Amino acid sequence: MPRTKQTGRRSQPSKKKKENSDNEFRSDAIDKADMDNERFKAYYQAQNLVPEEEWETFYDALKQHLPTTFRVAGSRQVANTLNQAIKDVHVPALSDVIFEDQKLPPPVQISWYPDGLAWHFNVPKKILRKSPEFKKFHSFLVFETEVGNISRQEAVSMLPPLFLDVEPHHKVMDMCAAPGSKTAQLLEALHAQDSVTATSIPTGLLIANDSDQKRTNLLIHQSARLPSPALMVTNLDASIYPAMKIAGPPGPKGEEQTRQLLFDRILCDVPCSGDGTMRKNVGIWKNWQPMDGNGLHSLQVRILQRAMKLLKPDGRIVYSTCSLNPVENEAVLAAALKSNPDFFLVDVSDKLPALKRRPGLTIWRPSVDRLINTSYATYEEYLASQDAKDNPKTKLTEGHWPPVDIERYNLHRSLRIYPHLQDTGGFFVAVLEKKASTDRGARKRELSPPIEENQEAKKPRVEKDGEPEVGAPAVELENTSEGTAVPGDATTEVIETTPADVTLATEPDTKGLKKGKGKKVKDSNGDGGGVFKEHPYTFLPPTDPILKDCIERLSLASDFPSSNVLVRNPAGEAVRSLYLANDLVKSVVEHNDYTRIRLSAAGTKVFSKQEGGKASAGAEPHFRVLGEGLPVILPFVNPEAIITADLSSLKVLVESYYPLVTSFSEPFKSIVEARPIGSHVVKFPPGELDGTVLTHDLFLSIWKSNVSVTLMMNKKAKSALSMRLFGADITPASRVGLWEIPPPADSKSQAEDKETEVEMQVVQESDILDTLNN
Repeated sequence: MPRTKQTGRRSQPSKKKKENSDNEFRSDAIDKADMDNERFKAYYQAQNLVPEEEWETFYDALKQHLPTTFRVAGSRQVANTLNQAIKDVHVPALSDVIFEDQKLPPPVQISWYPDGLAWHFNVPKKILRKSPEFKKFHSFLVFETEVGNISRQEAVSMLPPLFLDVEPHHKVMDMCAAPGSKTAQLLEALHAQDSVTATSIPTGLLIANDSDQKRTNLLIHQSARLPSPALMVTNLDASIYPAMKIAGPPGPKGEEQTRQLLFDRILCDVPCSGDGTMRKNVGIWKNWQPMDGNGLHSLQVRILQRAMKLLKPDGRIVYSTCSLNPVENEAVLAAALKSNPDFFLVDVSDKLPALKRRPGLTIWRPSVDRLINTSYATYEEYLASQDAKDNPKTKLTEGHWPPVDIERYNLHRSLRIYPHLQDTGGFFVAVLEKKASTDRGARKRELSPPIEENQEAKKPRVEKDGEPEVGAPAVELENTSEGTAVPGDATTEVIETTPADVTLATEPDTKGLKKGKGKKVKDSNGDGGGVFKEHPYTFLPPTDPILKDCIERLSLASDFPSSNVLVRNPAGEAVRSLYLANDLVKSVVEHNDYTRIRLSAAGTKVFSKQEGGKASAGAEPHFRVLGEGLPVILPFVNPEAIITADLSSLKVLVESYYPLVTSFSEPFKSIVEARPIGSHVVKFPPGELDGTVLTHDLFLSIWKSNVSVTLMMNKKAKSALSMRLFGADITPASRVGLWEIPPPADSKSQAEDKETEVEMQVVQESDILDTLNN
């Protein structure tokens, strides 16, 4: 049965659970009497997971419902603004709430999270439904989560990106990224230089990858809440992730050269059995058994080893799981470090000092069967036993046991997070770094000769049953340092592949494809569900008439990166959306076949076609500024092209779908009437209206038709803006009960349908409100 990153097995949620998805963090759906598993107790007591005197406290903590935790998202400036509003408005409102004669605790900040941007509160479900104060706060969380200002994320899940220490210039890989909460944290780190009103274009890169196609689409949906020209999304098996090329320095004769893309930071939040999540995934109590962890060990090692191959010298990897099992944690580290002596575990004991943690284990005994047989201290003892003879096809390997020289790997430097320490889930984190290269000759070696097109891609050794041998060294050429250029085209690189993946290492066979359609590549190894059907990205020339029209109508400055605008539509079909990428994303797109890297998304949308019926007949402008793209292009918009309005005009826009131009007061009314039909940017400066205060500039996108104006914002974002600014939801959707949270897009077609809506989502410009309501 296929395993997910969280629980280790895929299950179909019941209809009742779907209806209560807002409360899925609760574990009181089953009786505490059912929260018991003798195999679990026997296995982890044998591992000495915690001191004997702590066992009952630890085990009881697993049975308690998990507090609600959330993180204030967005760029640092934006997040601090909203965080202050939570402290000044919501916490005081919840500080004296009494429900059924019991005083309820208000939300409190998580002590170890930087700048106090993470919170937790612990109240039963019925209080969220019945207490007016907490019901209002819960609605606030729902709205702000939908527009990307809040990430409802388990506390321990926030740790890996913090230890990765990402900076805006870094090349970053999230190897198992879905559903995307950690990806969002990494994006925020890349965008640390964003201002309150505008998004920067970082020089770095984030590639978010997931092997499951549906989860990849969810990842794209989630990451759209923080639009980034530096983001790419791929749909590949992380354990055989292909090498990518980017432009290198020119050759001696000025010829174009390429080099391998190596990363500064890689996050390996790998698939695991997930028993650290028992407080919310209560089905684990019934189904837990040790063979889940044993079976995943091989995959986890291969993913970490692949990350090591893709990392630059001095680079950093964070390995993490939501499992308590040392076979999935310390054993994986030991196996990977043994095969890659250039890596070492980093001592991070001085980081996040308020975080209570325990050191990694150095002694453990895997169970050789479902009955918790932990009799064998070494692999050699097991091989000599009757159990090994009775089960010759077992997948247990030497790597499941502690190595003889375990002291050299400093496994105590890894972090174990236990539920009873700070009322969290269970978690494991380790930080690895690659030693700086001392082989200067390797950096100056001659350029590698091109590989012949008919040369077979190199493959790792495989066992007879077709699964890669655990601990077997990958048979591939060593990565060149990123300072070494490699001449030639896509055939110059050697990529580690399984036999089923050989076709991905070469230019795909396009024979039989219909003109204008996306390429279909089917892998037998299961990447992305087996079928990849996406259209390629194509960069437009700066002279493209559609692009020039968008630039001219918005009066974009000459330094707007027009050469980095790309489209994704079948050949011969009209352009529907324009995307913006940074230079590094452009280099990756241009130097790698999109089917081989299974490219699902690149850059961020900035303009979208205003479909027929929404633009007046005969009107020249056909493209609008997307809300998600506005913060990206705002730094390039000529200030004279921006319309200035006050809070009363904003209130009219929020209260109606298509308010008439004549319904606005002066001077906004005359200014808008004089503007041509099309997309415009409106600035709302600081001001006050009926006791509501806007403390700094707010920029929004509108569409002006013949007689009306539309705020380019989806219903949920508009409601969130209304509640934050005016203290109530005054949108039309609230009056007719249309503000239920829509399910995230799980298919390409759904995403494309949303693209054509009139009310497009506004992202971080709606984050920036710090409002005080009387």
